[in-house]
Amino acid sequence: MAFFSFKKRSLLLCILMGWFSANAQIQDSLQTKPQQQEEDNVKYPQLQIKGLFQARYLVGMSKDVDVNGLHHSDGGGTSNNFMLKYMRVQVRAQISKRTEVVALANFADFKNDPKSRVLENAYLKYTFSPKLAFTVGQFRPWFGIEETYPIDIIKSLDWSNQYSEFGKLGWTSFQIGLSATGQLKLGEIPLQYAVSVVNGNGKNQVNDNDNGKQYSTRLLFGLSKKYNFNVGLNGGIGEVFSKKVYAVGIDLSSMIQFDPRWSLDMQLEAKQATNHILYNSIAPEARPDNPDQYLVRGVYFLPNVRYEINHKNLSAFELSCRYEYLDTNFRMASNPRQTITPMVGLEFLKNYGARIQLGVQFDRYKYQVENTSQYNNNLFIVQVQSRF
Repeated sequence: MAFFSFKKRSLLLCILMGWFSANAQIQDSLQTKPQQQEEDNVKYPQLQIKGLFQARYLVGMSKDVDVNGLHHSDGGGTSNNFMLKYMRVQVRAQISKRTEVVALANFADFKNDPKSRVLENAYLKYTFSPKLAFTVGQFRPWFGIEETYPIDIIKSLDWSNQYSEFGKLGWTSFQIGLSATGQLKLGEIPLQYAVSVVNGNGKNQVNDNDNGKQYSTRLLFGLSKKYNFNVGLNGGIGEVFSKKVYAVGIDLSSMIQFDPRWSLDMQLEAKQATNHILYNSIAPEARPDNPDQYLVRGVYFLPNVRYEINHKNLSAFELSCRYEYLDTNFRMASNPRQTITPMVGLEFLKNYGARIQLGVQFDRYKYQVENTSQYNNNLFIVQVQSRF
């Protein structure tokens, strides 16, 4: 966990390094070859429609704790529930060789107040070359492993607690802004980079809630092709209500193919950031001058074993167990949450086209607080999904 000692000056250097890596390649990326006859005959726009259905059945197994993890000292609360999590539809329009427009909506969010929900992705992407592409609109800025794949191929029940918390803070999940991404090579080492600037106050907002912006960068190094071993470095700085904030992170991932049927996928990720939401929730006269007194720190480890069955009615079997540690205020009032989520998955169509997952989520807090969600909880889950 030594990386948590990085200073903000190092973060700025990391961001500038990402920019310099991109700009060093811009001249080459703008040199285009004459289009071939086949490319001239391509008709635009080209439309692609995809979707995801995901539903759950939840059973709370802890006394006086509902399915959302909230404790009820009066014995109330709902202990079992059918839940529609996602009904997503994505439209991707390739309007030229280099330009695409993407829209993603989750119609299941109409069950809540849809004002700041439903619309998830809404962006335009222009690709100069594999070395440089620009994305503008509402998208997920790269700041860790989980931002690089969609929910429908996640290896556990849901996003990690860490991902959700950093989404609230404006570093992950759907944000509005601009991003530059690309793939380069440092000698023989493949490098993917992303440099982003976002409002930092979430999706579907009419305006930014202050004049500050959040700047982040991600550098992903492919260190072993045989074991698909990658190391990601993430850093960000910004300003929220005239206060400086920061975030840092490191992640490791690997996929080991034992034979054509057996494989092991592993992810390890750790992050730390200013908890500016908690800081700004304190009365102004009671706040310290430095918001870095309020810090969030998290880590998770997710191994996933997969066996390819390739039967006509059953494609694959998966077994995962994610361990998470998250403390949203470890300097001022530490109360870490530890979560263990063992899951069994059965895949009926290839590429997660249809699958069923069964698992249990065990939540444990250092201190339990009555009538809050900071209370020990065991939750049984059955989840079904289909992607099309």
